[in-house]
Amino acid sequence: MNQVNLKERASHLLEHAGIHIDGDAPIDLRVQDERFYARVFAHGSLGLGEAYMDGWWHADDLPGLCTRLLTAGLDQELKTLDTLLAHLKARFINLQRGERAFEIGKLHYDLGNDLFRAMLGKRLVYSCGYWAKADNLDDAQAAKLDLICRKLQLKPGQRVLDIGCGWGEALKYAAEHYGVEGVGITVSQQQAVYARELCAGLPIEIRLQDYHEIDERFDAVYSVGMFEHVGGRNYRSYFETVRRCLNDDGLSLLHTIGSNEAPAQTDPWIEKYIFPNSVIPAASQVTAALEDLFVVEDWHNFGADYDRTLIAWRDNFEAAWPTLAASYDDQFRRMWRYYLAASAAVFRSRRDQLWQLVLSPRGVAGGYRAPR
Repeated sequence: MNQVNLKERASHLLEHAGIHIDGDAPIDLRVQDERFYARVFAHGSLGLGEAYMDGWWHADDLPGLCTRLLTAGLDQELKTLDTLLAHLKARFINLQRGERAFEIGKLHYDLGNDLFRAMLGKRLVYSCGYWAKADNLDDAQAAKLDLICRKLQLKPGQRVLDIGCGWGEALKYAAEHYGVEGVGITVSQQQAVYARELCAGLPIEIRLQDYHEIDERFDAVYSVGMFEHVGGRNYRSYFETVRRCLNDDGLSLLHTIGSNEAPAQTDPWIEKYIFPNSVIPAASQVTAALEDLFVVEDWHNFGADYDRTLIAWRDNFEAAWPTLAASYDDQFRRMWRYYLAASAAVFRSRRDQLWQLVLSPRGVAGGYRAPR
């Protein structure tokens, strides 16, 4: 099929989403390189993202354009061999065990603390904020951390485990505001170094460690934005680890992105450039994995808040670019911009959700009253 026919086919598909090629609206797609059409039809979402990284197209409102594409289901029209391979890889290969568990740390979270400090705001919290009563990113992240502590019913003197502790902000908040002591584990060398410095002087230990190796008892166990890297083949062992480490009268909280779709629908562009070996869990996988181990005391969805969080991160990233440009090239800037925009669109279109589950080993006596 020649370029003219490919452009006509693309134009016809985009019309279903209210998008025009080289139009004047902020959501319209403007093509700088005619090879764009063949690349997208050959490689689907992978080709679309790579073409943006290479400067072959742009849009004034990139999150808005991506939202239109997802809402209209055009990604389903562009499934290719790349999509199939990403799906099969996620479903049939255990990509998150052993040495592979540390790949995400090296390839993503170790990109540079300068990048994440610039993007994430006052606290290095790389997960969805809670915007119920907040009007800015820093307040939304503080509200999320406090919500977690209240849901876990933390009390002074308790010992907590943070699985995938990131830069240590959640542990620091819990120690300073609720008087707990704790252990945080991460697979990122840079995060571990930063978290140890951040939590210096507090009763907190930070370890570079795989969560499967933990065999100690805690009053509360939680993970925030880590379960997306566990993988379907390891969900049961994750919950078994939590149960092994949690006191019988303790509580656990799982904060994770969740998918409306069938399991293992990994996007090939995200898999290749942003989060290698990551999979968004489906509710059916989560419930099956925790059967006979936990009572689900609460299941809270505030996925729409992730749109606001991602847009705030994008604004911070763009504002900081003059200082970041010395360390990252223009293609990285386009890649990161596309990542944040496409991710915001996923939540704006309600394709993915943000779940917080509160779990107890035997059920809270008299019932659990969930804070909001």
